[in-house]
Amino acid sequence: MQLFGPIYDKTMTLSKHKFATYWLMLVSFIEAIFFPIPPDVILIPMSMSKPKMAIRYAIYTTIASAVGGMIGYTLGYFAFDWIRSFITDWGMQANFDRMIVWFETWGIAVIFLAGFSPIPYKIFTICAGVMQMTFFPFVITSAISRFARFIIVAKLSAWGGEKYSEKIRRSIEIIGWGSVVLATIAYMLYTFLK
Repeated sequence: MQLFGPIYDKTMTLSKHKFATYWLMLVSFIEAIFFPIPPDVILIPMSMSKPKMAIRYAIYTTIASAVGGMIGYTLGYFAFDWIRSFITDWGMQANFDRMIVWFETWGIAVIFLAGFSPIPYKIFTICAGVMQMTFFPFVITSAISRFARFIIVAKLSAWGGEKYSEKIRRSIEIIGWGSVVLATIAYMLYTFLK
């Protein structure tokens, strides 16, 4: 069943669209507040299709993510009672509780880890506001960690370029279905061991 190939082809086509940079920035911005899909999904194909623009894409992604992070922080600081139900409804309560403990233990260093953690960035931004972390150190640390992540992703993607893109395309069904199987196994193990 060819499911992932057409999706991959469409993603690569959209990564060359004249408005792709704006979409990248929009996804990066809203991902820091509420959106479930990380900007890497757009950053990777864009960096692969235009390797010379990879650093610029990483910068754009960082700026939009940092601004979104400020909005997430503000929501956590001023409107947490309003958004608490969303955190629970979206199944992020366990991650949020873990963040509270991490913030109490390590403080600002947690924000640096946010750039590389599998925990959604929005949890970090909202939690930083709830914990009333000092705003400017939050913004600076957040921007540094996000830029470090995005520059690594963009440069690795650009390094492979179009040749890498073709190799991925040939194996995309195996990669896609393998990821689904691994995610299912991980979820079952998590549920079983919980």
